Amino acid sequence: MISRSLDIHAHIIETETVATLRREVPDCGIELHTTDGEFGTLVVAGAPYPNFPRGGWDVQRRLADMDRAGFDRQLLAVVPQTVLYDKSPADGLTASRIQNDAIARRVRAMPDRFLGLATVPLQAPDLAARELGRAMREDGLMGAMIGSHVEGRNLDDPALDPFWAEAESRQAFLLLHPVKVAGMDRQRSYYINNFVGNPLDTTIAAACLVFGGVLERFPGLRIVLSHGGGFTPYQAARWIHGWAERAEAKTRLRGEPGPSIDRLLFDTILHGVEPLQFLVDWAGADRVMLGSDYPFDMGQYDAREVIDSLRLTTADRHALLGGAAERCLPANR
Repeated sequence: MISRSLDIHAHIIETETVATLRREVPDCGIELHTTDGEFGTLVVAGAPYPNFPRGGWDVQRRLADMDRAGFDRQLLAVVPQTVLYDKSPADGLTASRIQNDAIARRVRAMPDRFLGLATVPLQAPDLAARELGRAMREDGLMGAMIGSHVEGRNLDDPALDPFWAEAESRQAFLLLHPVKVAGMDRQRSYYINNFVGNPLDTTIAAACLVFGGVLERFPGLRIVLSHGGGFTPYQAARWIHGWAERAEAKTRLRGEPGPSIDRLLFDTILHGVEPLQFLVDWAGADRVMLGSDYPFDMGQYDAREVIDSLRLTTADRHALLGGAAERCLPANR
């Protein structure tokens, strides 16, 4: 039984990666202005993201923070701002390869602390499928972090089927992360674009995967929903009821939605004992995995303390800390 913890939701962009991106895909406009202090500024296509935490690029700071939080290992993914689905397929593929190779180098340098996920150009699903295969085969990455939509196209778009087929065949670990969240015209105050918008966009993506029949057609997919699944666990029974009542819900889903919902996986980022206890009770510990969202300010760095406060068997505690994730990672790694 596993005793080492694995944080499956963490982001990284090192300064060397930014330099390569700036040289090879200058039209993407990626900059990282670092300082000697706690924060820098990440810029993508002219849009600044201030207060970018030092641990996002400084690996020694990351290691110290991991030790402080009790995270033995992290599954590294790109920062959400650099998935670049709005760029040309060629630029998207080049940027993906640069970032994937950089994460792979970090994993090879510190294999006892890090595993890695790829990013892929989902705006070109055939290229995305090939890059996922290359990154897993050549770089040894475990799967990919994917956005909650592709520039407004939901994840049930049939054009994405080549990517889902490749991910299923390779047993890829897919971390679904919100990007460019819906409803921004009503979420510009109080930072609710993150408090509400991020879990909302994850929920929309999950509903499309279920009702669009993606999880029905590709039952072997291993998709982990960020931030505790958004509102999905709390509203799943409503989805099942709605499918029984409404013809619209049956247009692409052949059977009832319960089996597809039961294939969804979740991280632990809920910021409290009670909501996480509900998630574990509802989904089962084998579908819930330790996550932090490092290094961002909405990350959860007391996750081990919260897990230790839950009503859990010893086996369930091991599952949350790393056992469930280990079972979902590719078998041939």
